[in-house]
Amino acid sequence: MRKGEAAAIETELLRDYRFGQQQLIEIWGQACALAITKAYPLSSLAKKQPTVLVICGPDQNGSIGLVCARHLRMFEYEPTIYHPKRSSHSLHQDFTVQCEKMDIPFLSYLPTEVQLINDAYNLVIDAMLGPDADCANIKEPYSGILVTLKQIKVPIASVDVPSGWDVEEPSQEGINPEVLISLTAPKKCAMSFSGKHFLAGRFLPYDIQKKYELNLPDYPGTDCLIEL
Repeated sequence: MRKGEAAAIETELLRDYRFGQQQLIEIWGQACALAITKAYPLSSLAKKQPTVLVICGPDQNGSIGLVCARHLRMFEYEPTIYHPKRSSHSLHQDFTVQCEKMDIPFLSYLPTEVQLINDAYNLVIDAMLGPDADCANIKEPYSGILVTLKQIKVPIASVDVPSGWDVEEPSQEGINPEVLISLTAPKKCAMSFSGKHFLAGRFLPYDIQKKYELNLPDYPGTDCLIEL
């Protein structure tokens, strides 16, 4: 799927199919949490505590990260959220409050001491910069966070597009996630992704699938995500 298509599909879902934005974010966030449980089951985690660091960006990808964290909490993981630039949008604020009410801790800063992150968390979920981000012009704090993420040893799972990657092409210099969770349909940059790749989005109306020639795979049973 190319750069403009994801936005066009979302606009159509909201305008013509009467999906709500909160509804879409919830569907995607829950599917991301399920993908994490498949890629990193509780029993497989190296540390005694099932700790996960979720780094959330300012826009929709960040909100999907918040929902993912909340569901991981329900699945008995121990998420911590780093959300450096909070949106003033009431929708995003609602998702933040939902996490706070679940007693999910929020970090006030991200340690630049990489070893602290390696020691504290089993994995990092990258829900920072979505497909709309201008990857040639990444500003602070996200450029600094990406420098840190390139150095950590614990695995990274990215939501939709690895932060800092161009939607159209894979990145040589960018972060190197172990897991990618594509939303709706894989973006073009995911074509050469060699890690574990999940697709979440078993709710797209058939007419949209046909119109955009998405050729989505058959999901197994009643699962809402599939490993590609």
